[in-house]
Amino acid sequence: MATHTDEYRAALRKLKDWEPYLKKHSGLPGPRANLELLAAVVEEADADRLWRLSASADEYLATVGTAGLGRIALMEPETVMTWLRELASDPRWRVREGVAMALQRLGKESMPKLLAEMDVWAQDDAFVQRAVVAGLCEPALLKNNEDAVAVLAILDHITRSLAAATDRRNEGFRVLRQALGYGWSVAAAAAPQNSKPYLEKWLMSTDGDVAWVMQSNLGKARMAGLSQDLVTAAPKRSAPAKPARAKAKAKPTVKPKAKAKAKPKAKPRLNPKPKSKAKRATKPKPRPRKKG
Repeated sequence: MATHTDEYRAALRKLKDWEPYLKKHSGLPGPRANLELLAAVVEEADADRLWRLSASADEYLATVGTAGLGRIALMEPETVMTWLRELASDPRWRVREGVAMALQRLGKESMPKLLAEMDVWAQDDAFVQRAVVAGLCEPALLKNNEDAVAVLAILDHITRSLAAATDRRNEGFRVLRQALGYGWSVAAAAAPQNSKPYLEKWLMSTDGDVAWVMQSNLGKARMAGLSQDLVTAAPKRSAPAKPARAKAKAKPTVKPKAKAKAKPKAKPRLNPKPKSKAKRATKPKPRPRKKG
């Protein structure tokens, strides 16, 4: 039974100018781009068409052209890889996804070539490092232990870069953190025993973003068996001691003035005696003298 991709491939073979057709069936604007059509372009387009599409100002055309460059990467390795490395920092996220697709396509053709290139790219900025993680951490690529071990070493280097980052508010840091949030689990599932030392080390990190990355990976279904061993084997970190009293600086408050104590009422006297008035001392009047 023919798939949608097969139907698109047949339609493209009949067209001379692909761009109107690609734009019409791109699925954009919308929540999901047409990936079946993208897969058809990757297989049917020649090198010249892929180069032109990858440089398009239209997001979908640029994405399908970029993804297709992975098919010709072995034929033109220097020019293709240089251009893909530049597109890894494209502001359009779908184009960056196209780079990851191109890298995965190269990995299917030659995993040693992809690993050698990614070892170099891993020294670049966060956007390029994100492309490395997305390109390498694909289960279909990690079929043998040797390749998985090489990917683990690259992830370890990139995670050190994440932990050392000073500017954590930019888009590059965010997308790299997100990619590492699943990438470790893909590589670890391909080489469980080799991954344990790396995972145990990073699980002990006190860096908040690294801690998020590792916990996100432990939550993946593919890590079900390994994550239990890690939780058991990893030494428990002691929780920071809680201060006896909250030491946060509180806003100064005006203490309410203490109310004056009310004077106790005097007990009423029963039958109070009137105060006696002191008698004034009066001089006796002189007696009149008798005459004669």
